Amino acid sequence: MGSQKGYSPEARRRGGRMLQPRRAHRPRRLATSMQWSDEGIVLMVRRHGEADALLHALTFEHGRHAGLVRGGQGRSQRPLLQPGSVLELEWRARLAEHLGSYRIEPKRSLPAALLDDPLRLAALGAACALFEAALPERDPHPRLYAALRTWLDRLGGDAEWAADYVRLELLLLGELGFALDLAACALTGAREELAFVSPRSGRAVTAAAAAPYRDRLLPLPAFLVGGASDPGQIAQGLRLAGHFLARHILAPADRALPAARDRLAALLGAEDSR
Repeated sequence: MGSQKGYSPEARRRGGRMLQPRRAHRPRRLATSMQWSDEGIVLMVRRHGEADALLHALTFEHGRHAGLVRGGQGRSQRPLLQPGSVLELEWRARLAEHLGSYRIEPKRSLPAALLDDPLRLAALGAACALFEAALPERDPHPRLYAALRTWLDRLGGDAEWAADYVRLELLLLGELGFALDLAACALTGAREELAFVSPRSGRAVTAAAAAPYRDRLLPLPAFLVGGASDPGQIAQGLRLAGHFLARHILAPADRALPAARDRLAALLGAEDSR
């Protein structure tokens, strides 16, 4: 992996690269609780009638929030409503519990280079679909928003985007109350040679301590505990995060991992087998 200059010793020891949140966005509040202005990342868009679109966005201050975009299927607005695009949003409704409508302005569109990179484009689709499926509606997660925004900014040219994607999924778990404990061995307390994770507790285990039952544990990718990343490690990281996302967040809501996320895992698995 690339240089770690600029990261703290703790960040280098624990996970190599930690997603560094962007400078906090400060939303502009409007006059009443039925109006607000915020920055948002497009997660999903659906047709609504003949001309409108239903936008689901992750916003900095208002969490995952839906709203109607009037004329959203028209030529001027449809190009803005692409998963991963960053918009300035103004939401209005008669009552706070109503769906409401959005007025949108572009802030950052997708890098053109992504359109020619099926793997990175698949990662973008996976991230947006997973956040849409996993996050409760209207529950603010500004730290998670900042991390996703940072990852999107890096996706176009950063060689470590895949490792950072795995870290993004682990951050999602942590934000929803199911953080993994990868700091020390659950059995011995050792902080070196961590190699496995308990599929029940989410706690790390050393290779030696795991020997009697290693076939029942999940491999711990080295890049999450200070090592380098490679396609095999990334595939392990996706299996690790996917297990706990399904177990703790999606299965209790009778949902499965999104198809876009499965597609990304399959593509990265094919990269590993080359």
